[in-house]
Amino acid sequence: MFRNLVLICSFLFSCLVTAQTSHRNLSTENWTFNKQNDSQKYKATIPGTVHTDLFQNKVIPDPFFGANEKELQWIENENWEYETNFSLTPSEFKNQNIYLEFDGLDTYATVYLNGNIILEANNMFRKWTVSVKSNLKKENNHLKIVFHSAVQKGKDEAKKISYTLPEKERVFVRKAQYQFGWDWGPRFVTAGIWQNVQLKFWNAAKIDNVRYDQKLLNKKKALLDIIVTIDVQKADKYQIDFGEKAYNFNLKKGINTVKIPVVFKNPIFWWSNGLGVPHQYVFQFELRNNDIKLEQRELKIGLRTIELIQQKDDKGTGFAFKLNGKMVYMKGANYIPPNSFLPRVKDSIYNLLIENARKANMNMLRVWGGGVYPDEAFYDACDSAGILVWQDFMFACAMYPGDKEFVENVKQEVIYQVNRLQNHPSLAIWCGNNENDEGWHNWGWQKQYNYKKADSTQIWSDYKKVFHEVIPNTLDSLVSKEKNMYWSSSPSIGWGRKESMTQGDSHYWGVWWGKEPFEIYKTKVPRFMSEYGFQGMPNIETLKKVVDETDLNFNSEALKNHQKHPIGNETIREYMERDFQIPNKFKDYVYVSQLLQAEGMKTAMEAHRLAKPYNMGTLYWQFNDCWPVTSWSSVDYFGNWKAFHYQAKRSFENILLSVNEENESYKVYLVNDNFEKYSDKLTLELLSFDGKLLWNSAGNIDVAENSSSIVFEIPKTDFSKFDLHQAVLNVHFKNESSNYFFVKPKDLKLTKPEIKIKTIDEFTLEISTNVLAKNVFLTSENEVFFEENYFDLLPNQKRIIKLSKSIKNIKVKSLFDTTK
Repeated sequence: MFRNLVLICSFLFSCLVTAQTSHRNLSTENWTFNKQNDSQKYKATIPGTVHTDLFQNKVIPDPFFGANEKELQWIENENWEYETNFSLTPSEFKNQNIYLEFDGLDTYATVYLNGNIILEANNMFRKWTVSVKSNLKKENNHLKIVFHSAVQKGKDEAKKISYTLPEKERVFVRKAQYQFGWDWGPRFVTAGIWQNVQLKFWNAAKIDNVRYDQKLLNKKKALLDIIVTIDVQKADKYQIDFGEKAYNFNLKKGINTVKIPVVFKNPIFWWSNGLGVPHQYVFQFELRNNDIKLEQRELKIGLRTIELIQQKDDKGTGFAFKLNGKMVYMKGANYIPPNSFLPRVKDSIYNLLIENARKANMNMLRVWGGGVYPDEAFYDACDSAGILVWQDFMFACAMYPGDKEFVENVKQEVIYQVNRLQNHPSLAIWCGNNENDEGWHNWGWQKQYNYKKADSTQIWSDYKKVFHEVIPNTLDSLVSKEKNMYWSSSPSIGWGRKESMTQGDSHYWGVWWGKEPFEIYKTKVPRFMSEYGFQGMPNIETLKKVVDETDLNFNSEALKNHQKHPIGNETIREYMERDFQIPNKFKDYVYVSQLLQAEGMKTAMEAHRLAKPYNMGTLYWQFNDCWPVTSWSSVDYFGNWKAFHYQAKRSFENILLSVNEENESYKVYLVNDNFEKYSDKLTLELLSFDGKLLWNSAGNIDVAENSSSIVFEIPKTDFSKFDLHQAVLNVHFKNESSNYFFVKPKDLKLTKPEIKIKTIDEFTLEISTNVLAKNVFLTSENEVFFEENYFDLLPNQKRIIKLSKSIKNIKVKSLFDTTK
């Protein structure tokens, strides 16, 4: 009897196991890789890339170090083979349906299972799923993937048309475009299993997709439809347990779509960073059949409305985002992939990046179209931090083909990525591409490539097919109207045309590319600035990790290789000569280059914000790096804040004080991004660098909510008797303070400060000085984060600085130290 009971229990357990949907991770199996036609096999890490696998096996040197990049270009022209063996347990093999799922294959891959071709993949941005039950054995299954050279495949595709598309082979390849080299990144055209691979087992039914449509949202009520797509093997009665309720459905064999209505009373809204709590509701739900749980899912919902408002006025057409019925000024940056080798990017890196954005008072990041669609961890972090996402599709700075196969590939990519991402409350807008439209109309491609009229007509027709038809039409079929904001190309108009300042979004590159002075930012203010920037070097400690100390000079090939703009170093120096004294020491030059970048971007960020509501967004180029390099980033590859990021934090405060010289006066602006008005004291003091009070004024002011206004004006004649080369105007309102200098940094009459550092506790410092200390820079041999850095310290002022960990041996320098 006991033996029979055991057999019955074992049988029931086996039925339960085979009824449920489950996964088996194949990434952890023993994988090997080799160059095609080469007998030498090496251990592979999955997820991974051929470059990182070669490096881990000591076949190649560190790709990021020195000028090694140049010696590793042969890798992109080879084909590579990855393989493993695995066996199935009896319960796994019993499942009616067994799928092989590749979350990401990079990029052209022929997949063999037990000697049979089961898949030909051709898109890095798609998930590939294959039914493999009939190809599997119980034991010793052999899985092999041949990755074909994406460069060679792209060149083969390019030969099929009679004209040359800008950027040549990369545009035919649906993979990360930046890997072909950019003016901030190296050329490493990768291949490999770049995301997880797993087996999926299921029987009666499985959930294919879950999304929600928001039907109504106000302060009293929210109405949603949860829409579940279910793949059914066996027609039957099924149940979805959602929250405390159960919903019963009669489902037919094949694909079924069911709706579950959800009502929220007195809903809590999801708000962006700085304006409220980014609240999310979390739901668990189960798919059941005959009391057997088939699959369990979690759904997070952030209740919010978002609109793109393009209202005509007497100066053009506005471009602004309205969140939960409120016009919100967008402050942020452009995000690129955090590594040239994407499997190195762990969830912790995404979390740190988004935390760096949140700490800098950002509320929007633009995912740039030359990289990849980030992992779920990126969007989860944005959801939790209240960082809205401007999401480009992955096309950048080129023209793309429009043949039937390419267009269908793009369509399937859009379907997968939109279904994957659309539930995130952080996702604000979809954008077709980065600078393709501008490139076609303004970059001289038609003359450069000597296109015939028929060629130009075809190329532009293909462009419209992809970005004006296929992508928006596919979006329409996948998402509700409330979630479907689409912008075909960023920028909408090139920066050389006057209309770019009066409508749409703008990328302004007169500074840097056009060598225009930083001051031009004050007059070149568009409706929404989605790109602009200036380079700064990374910290010296960052450079030392990829360049020998003997190569820390501008003549070394190693350092040159970590500056990808052809005249980048020359451009930095030219601007530095305009505004700063050129330091003699390399270490000081690195520091001053960061001050230069920060000052230039301060001019831009604050000019945009002062122009509110004419301008309603400023997203600088760029937020982060994919390797250690001199670039436009504010946060370097290792997560260190440059002076620029500290400045962004100050310039993106919800309450901003900014002084602007206009004609014959100095005007004090106060920008208030909060949804509340203020009445408080405004204090102004003109101080000499040794702390003497030269002039002051104070009085109560009223500040409207969500506004920018001039709150004080000082005639220049009031300061005519003072030496403004050694004076600073300090403006204070509530808890905010701002310093204004009347001349360029190189013209300041600085004296040596005596900076004192007092330890309050192991995580807190007090900094003070006897005379003005300009751009105080704190460092330590230990890796530590200072909550404030590169700041101006007024005489007899005490500044409290928080540290990320307890340290000793803090070093300090200021701008004066570079002018000896």
